[in-house]
Amino acid sequence: MNPVTYAVEDDLAIVTIDHPPVNAMSLSVRDGLAQAIEAATADGMHQGIVRCNGRTFVAGGDISEFGHPPQEPHLPDVYQHLEDSPITWLAAMHGTVLGGGFELAMACDFRIATANTRFGLPEVTLGLVPGAGGTQRLPRLLGKDIKGMELAIDLCCSGRMISASELLETGGLDAIVSESLDNEAKAFFESPTAENAPVAVSKRSMASVPADFFSTQKEKVLKAARGATAPLDNLEAIEWATRTDFAQGQPLERQRHLTLRNSDQSVALRHAFFAQRSVAKPAAIKDATAHSFHTIAIVGGGLMGSGIATSCLLAGLGVRMIEVNPDTGLQNIDKLLQGAVKRGKLDNDSYQSVLSRFTCSDDYRIAAECDIAIEAVFEDLSVKQQVFAKLAQHMGDDAIIATNTSYLNPLDIAQSIDNPARIVGLHFFSPAHVMKLLEIVRTPNTSADVLATSFALAKKLKKTGVLAGICDGFIGNRMLAAYRRQADYLLADGAYPEQIDSAMRSYGMPMGPYELQDLTGLQIGYANRKRLAPARDPSERYIPIADQLCELERFGQRSGAGWYLYEEGSRKPVTDPKVNDLINRYSELQGITRKSFDDSDIQQRMIAILANEGERILEEKIAERALDIDMVKIHGYGFPRWRGGPMHAASQAGDSSIKEALHRVTTQSPGSWTLAKKYL
Repeated sequence: MNPVTYAVEDDLAIVTIDHPPVNAMSLSVRDGLAQAIEAATADGMHQGIVRCNGRTFVAGGDISEFGHPPQEPHLPDVYQHLEDSPITWLAAMHGTVLGGGFELAMACDFRIATANTRFGLPEVTLGLVPGAGGTQRLPRLLGKDIKGMELAIDLCCSGRMISASELLETGGLDAIVSESLDNEAKAFFESPTAENAPVAVSKRSMASVPADFFSTQKEKVLKAARGATAPLDNLEAIEWATRTDFAQGQPLERQRHLTLRNSDQSVALRHAFFAQRSVAKPAAIKDATAHSFHTIAIVGGGLMGSGIATSCLLAGLGVRMIEVNPDTGLQNIDKLLQGAVKRGKLDNDSYQSVLSRFTCSDDYRIAAECDIAIEAVFEDLSVKQQVFAKLAQHMGDDAIIATNTSYLNPLDIAQSIDNPARIVGLHFFSPAHVMKLLEIVRTPNTSADVLATSFALAKKLKKTGVLAGICDGFIGNRMLAAYRRQADYLLADGAYPEQIDSAMRSYGMPMGPYELQDLTGLQIGYANRKRLAPARDPSERYIPIADQLCELERFGQRSGAGWYLYEEGSRKPVTDPKVNDLINRYSELQGITRKSFDDSDIQQRMIAILANEGERILEEKIAERALDIDMVKIHGYGFPRWRGGPMHAASQAGDSSIKEALHRVTTQSPGSWTLAKKYL
């Protein structure tokens, strides 16, 4: 089937793109569009409409082509042909208008869209600049004033999407129309707006900017980029638009786009893009059928339980919360929903509607008609076992019962429950109404349909579900424990918290391991270490400095002190000489001659440990695929997306580099690490 068709209706050239699922601008679409422009021109048409079938306008380029040499016709040439043709073109848009789709719209003379249409240039999220005029046309389309220029920079450098109303306000749209898009598009040519075709976007002038405009913008972009380079490439490309005409700037943009396709960051970001689409399709649910679900029971109304409940409520589900103190549960939910109102996620009417789907009681009988139950009480095995027993007593035999445990074995929690096929782990990350990761932990008994239902729930909650097997900490926290252990070895041997944190921030992490511990609370790890102490290998090196801090009641930000000091009301960590003295005393008592580590050495050792632990997780079949591990670390732990996740980062570094770093690690702490077969 031809993905692009050309027809004449009411003296209008109608060019229709029909290339499911998202009308991506692939080779066949580019070729079809070029032919349609030629045909309409040959027919002497004066006006034409570019439209799309399906759920969206063109939502970008064909990313699968990016790893291969570009093939003609090249997209910028097609769009230039469209803009230069004697026909006045109208882009009639709906759905999402992204990347090459937005560039297509800007090559047209007029642009209209339905009210719920969204627009963006997300190439930066793939480590690229737009390749068909996006950075050159957008500032000319919007940049009649400084505000418009700043918006163009924001869209190109952040990759965020904007609404049709915002684009209309800044002059990027000619009209917002009703859902009857095709009729409105034809009628548009009868309106006064269409009487005179405007100057082509590529030939429009822009507002002049102050001399320090781009240096100021660069500071903002650098701060937000956190090591990603494509935002700066996009800013530079927009600056070209202000200093050259389109005929000079567009080839520069195209060349930068093609060069960046082969960059490490773009390759890593494309890996993350495709991993994001594959992670929800593990082999374990290939032929499974998800159960329907409408109402969720949640046991526990604290920070985690209220976060899970809020996430479910905002997704349109009914929630029955079981909480010892129902007033506390209701207050916590109300606080989170009011926060959503303040952030513009809900209006007052929606708030009341959402709250009407929530019930809180201390009586387990309210779970009777629920499809799924999630326990979210504190990490105590006996307490969780009691919760499961009460849920099983009141819920249907086939209702799914899930535990939100971070470390405990779901088999132990559910050992007395009939129909073990319905038991699953649903490990949310705090704050659960914000964090996008959901580890879906299968037991040997969990049915494929229950797993499929868990992935459907993740999708409903707009979270990234990742399948995990049973081990202490599952995927994410197991790797985090290894990461922190290596950080402690560096600490004992010569580094300090602020140096290790700084090195990992420079790598691209949002914060270092010690800043993160202070944020989440040191008592959590302390309790877990005490739980594991009886089974700890005596040959494994153990660094008790964090335990000593907890014994001093330095639990992190909430207590005003942890690895760092925190002034009242501040989250800014301040280096504490007392902590460094504590570290020095420990090294001295252990007879350790402290040495210096540079940032590169710290980073290599920390990433090598993550790669090694990930490979062990794969060997033990805790994760099906390396991409699952990458998605866990990106979505749950802030691993820089532009590095593709730790497993991808290790593959880019190469096995020999990882082995060399692991040699340094094992030499540093003999008997403390088990190496994956890949790295022996």
